[in-house]
Amino acid sequence: MRIKALLPLVTSLLLVNSSVDAQVAESGYITPRTEFGAPDLQGVWSIATQTNLERAERFEGRLVISEEEAIRIEAMVQARNEASNQPSDPDREAPTAGRNVGGYNTFWMDPGSRLAVVNDEIRTSILVDPQDGRLPYSEQGRQNFAAAMQRRNSYDGPEVRPLGERCMVGFGSSGGPPKLPVLYNNLTQIVQNEDYVVLLAEMNHDARIVRLNAQHQEPALNPWLGDSIGHYEDDTLVVVTTNFHPQQSLRSSLEHRFYGSSQMRVTERFTRTAQDSILYQFTVEDEQNYSQPWSGELPMVDTGERVFEYACHEGNYALPGILAGARRADFEGVGYAPTDPGQ
Repeated sequence: MRIKALLPLVTSLLLVNSSVDAQVAESGYITPRTEFGAPDLQGVWSIATQTNLERAERFEGRLVISEEEAIRIEAMVQARNEASNQPSDPDREAPTAGRNVGGYNTFWMDPGSRLAVVNDEIRTSILVDPQDGRLPYSEQGRQNFAAAMQRRNSYDGPEVRPLGERCMVGFGSSGGPPKLPVLYNNLTQIVQNEDYVVLLAEMNHDARIVRLNAQHQEPALNPWLGDSIGHYEDDTLVVVTTNFHPQQSLRSSLEHRFYGSSQMRVTERFTRTAQDSILYQFTVEDEQNYSQPWSGELPMVDTGERVFEYACHEGNYALPGILAGARRADFEGVGYAPTDPGQ
C-alpha cells in the first residue's frame, strides 16, 4: 500500500489507542489474565444497540447527544415495538395483491433498548471516522454497491440470493469483520487458548477462528468470514482480516449495509474496559471502494445471557417459497422489479 494511503489509517489507530489507554487508566480497571498470560476476554458478550452504523441526518453531524435526547429516542423505539407486539385485528382486510405484508410481530426481535455508550458518551453512530459518520464511498465504490444491490434483488436461482437467506452466514455483518449489530441474536462468545481465539456469533453460529502470531495463508484462501490473524498488544487483542469470500462483498441488513472487495482489510481491537464490558473498535481499508479508511467503535456488554442453537435451515421454507413465487411471476409474465439501490 502506498504511504499516502496508509497515513489516514495510522492517524486513526493512534487516536483510537490513546483514547482507550486514557479511558482504562482513568477507571483504574486491571484486566484479568488467562493462565497463559493473555488478557482474558472470554465470556458471552452482546453488541445489541439502537445505534446504527451510519449517522442519521437528524443528528446534524453530532456524534454525541445528551442523555435527555437519548431517552426520548429510546422511548419512541420502545413504544413502536410495544405497538407492534399487540394482537392482530382478526377483522382486518386482506392486503392487496403484490403488497408487502411485513412481519407478523416483533416479539422475537432483540435489537437492544439503548443507544451505544462509549467512554461515557451516548453515540449517534458506530462510525467515528469520517467525522460526518457516513461511509466514504468513492465513485467506483458507489457503482459497485449499486451493482451488488441489483444482483441481490435477482431471483434467477438460489446462488444469487443473500447469504443469510441461504443460511450460509448470518444476516448483515453479525459474524464480522467488522462485527455489527442486527435485529436479533447479537451475542458473541469468545474462547481463548494459547494459539487461537474463537469468536462465535450467535447469528447462524458463525465461528471465526483467529490464528495468533501467524501469517495470512499463501496462496490465499477465501473463507466466508475472511482469513483472520491476531496478536496481543498489552491489554488488547488485535485482529487483522483479509481474503474475504467474494460472495461476502455485500453486507446488508435493515440497520446497515456496506460493500467491500475480497481484498478489504479489517483491523479489529478488543479491549476489556470493565468486568462486564469490552470496547470493540475496527478500521476498514478498501481502496477499491472507499476514498479513505473508515473506523467505528461500540461496546460489547456482558448481559448474563447464554448462546443457544441457531437452527437456520430447520423448517425454513423461505427460499423455496421465494423462488417458487419468482417462477410463477415468470410464467405469468409479471417479473420482479428490482429495489432502488439507493434505498
